[in-house]
Amino acid sequence: MAPERAWAQALYPTKPIRLVVPFTPGGVTDTSGRLIAEQLSKRLGQNVVVDNKPGASGNIGTQIVATSEPDGYTLLLGFDGTLVINPHVFPKVGFDPIKDLAPIGKIGDAVLILVSNPAVPAKTLKEIIALSKSQANGLSYGTSGTGGTPHIGGELLKLRTGANLTHIPYKGGGQAMTDVLGGNIPLVYTAIAGAIQHVKSGKLHAVAVSSAQRANSLPEVATFIENGVTDFDINSWVALLAPAKTPKPILDKLNTELNAVLSDPAVRERLNGMGISATPGSAEKLGQDMQRDLARYGPVVKAANIKVE
Repeated sequence: MAPERAWAQALYPTKPIRLVVPFTPGGVTDTSGRLIAEQLSKRLGQNVVVDNKPGASGNIGTQIVATSEPDGYTLLLGFDGTLVINPHVFPKVGFDPIKDLAPIGKIGDAVLILVSNPAVPAKTLKEIIALSKSQANGLSYGTSGTGGTPHIGGELLKLRTGANLTHIPYKGGGQAMTDVLGGNIPLVYTAIAGAIQHVKSGKLHAVAVSSAQRANSLPEVATFIENGVTDFDINSWVALLAPAKTPKPILDKLNTELNAVLSDPAVRERLNGMGISATPGSAEKLGQDMQRDLARYGPVVKAANIKVE
């Protein structure tokens, strides 16, 4: 390594860092990104500036980072839907999530939950599955849109259990929630943050959560795994990544500082309020998770014939 490059890396960062969020302002992904940017700015001594670049379900902003200079000054707020689902459902995404991006670390997991309108006579997961099989048209489940993690989770549930479920895509989780509350659809599969207040008030019935362990915010709700659906650990997640070939000392420094941020109880509490459980860990673990999800979601997308033109 040239002495000047080593010197520059040792001093990193010497100027503001751009954090590309590939979605519009205001959503959970954007809000969590702004929290991390705020905290990293304090620790790094340079401003981490959020730059929203929405479009094509996150593909546009992600491609911007994937093709940026690998110098540590352009980072990506990565989202599982964009990184491990979009490559299967879009004919072209403009980036290879494994070859074109370097993992820094996962920020956190957003637990997903299956909820039903209380008027649905079936309450347990087994009863829901049995009811779906007994009806010619099955049971409808709403999600925030085609190709999102909840959609993939619903299709995987069908494959694993033989449930007769029909996907109803909405243009956002809020619309799906309105329809299940009104009894227009029986089920919604969504992030726990969007459903928890309705579950606690009794307006919706919680069927199961798809995390490996029960959610801290709803500890009384059993997991799909506890309900007999094996290997059903499916969470939506957000992470920090950089362009491929970013020098390892820079990636290591960013990972160290990110984990320090995520270990702060105040930050963890704020993330919990967004429905995200902080998951400090290594860059290698994030890379392994990405490869695992890419491999397991591909067959589900193919079996369900999920396509986004």
